[in-house]
Formats: sequence, C-alpha cells, structure tokens
Amino acid sequence: MSRLFQNALSLFVRTERVGPTLMRLAIAIVFMWIGALKFVPYEADSITPFVANSPVMSFFYNHPTEYKEHLTHEGQLVPAQRAWQTANNTYGFSTGLGIVEWTIALLVLSYPLSKRLGLLGAFLSFGTTLVTLSFLFTTPEAWVPALGDAQHGFPYLSGAGRLVIKDTMMLAGSWVIGVDAAKAILARR
Repeated sequence: MSRLFQNALSLFVRTERVGPTLMRLAIAIVFMWIGALKFVPYEADSITPFVANSPVMSFFYNHPTEYKEHLTHEGQLVPAQRAWQTANNTYGFSTGLGIVEWTIALLVLSYPLSKRLGLLGAFLSFGTTLVTLSFLFTTPEAWVPALGDAQHGFPYLSGAGRLVIKDTMMLAGSWVIGVDAAKAILARR
C-alpha cells in the first residue's frame, strides 16, 4: 500500500465521529420532512393502503376495508373521496402520525443536549421503522399486481414497496445512533 493512500485512509478514519452525527441528521430530516407532509391531504391519502391493511394500525380508521374505492392520485382532488377520507379519520390519524414523527426527529436531534433523550429517539426511530417495514407483508399494494405481465407479486416491488424497503437503511441507522448514545451514557458513569 502506498504511503499516500495510507495517509489518506488514516485521515478518513479520524472522521469516524462524523458518521453517527450525519446519521442523526439524516434520520431527523426524513422524519421531519415526511412528518410535515402528514399534515396535508395528499400524503394522508397516500398512506391509506398501508394503514388500512396493517393489523397494528387499521383500527385508527373508521372504515379500513373500504379504502380501495376511495383512493386518489397524488395531487388529485376528488371532493367525494376527500369527504370519505375525512369520515374515515384518514386526516386525523395522519396528523397524529406527523406529530409522532416530528417528536422522534426532535428526540434524535436532542442527543448533544441529552444522551438519554437521543437514545429514546433512536429506539423510537427503530420501532417506527419496524412497523413501516411490516407493510411489505400486510399491504397488497407493496407488490406489482397481476395485470398481464409475467413479473408480478414477490419479489417485484411496486413503487409503494420500493418506498418501504428503503426503510431498511433507517433501521440500520437507528441502530447505529442508538449504540452511539448508549456508549456515551455508559462513558459518563
């Protein structure tokens, strides 16, 4: 190994503490951005299939089994569908979820002030991500439907499924920041 390459690697290794900080920021940005979108109808409407099919969350909706006939496309306004979503508690649940996501983001960002709160944020991020990943098993819309092409069902993820599978990175990142917070807590004892 050349001396220049070795020096470059040594410099890179000295940035090791940057990783958990960047991961905290990335997790917080995702939770804040997606959480903020939960306050507007198009995002609330778009999570309807996930929530309606989830054994953990479907009880938040008044009519979870009727969701398919009331779906709209992002940016589409159909007053009758909007009225159904309101009656279904789609928007009430989505607002509550947005508040939870913002709370998790703020807890994750609180790490410099409180390692314990940062650890709680990491645990909540990890748990939330597990629930999100469960949608791959509970939401039919996560897979390409059988519409004539040979590629459908498992392992062919739909757009919704591809969106969900990305949460594996959030799961891993939550673990990293959780371990980092736990190390900091233990180091103070």
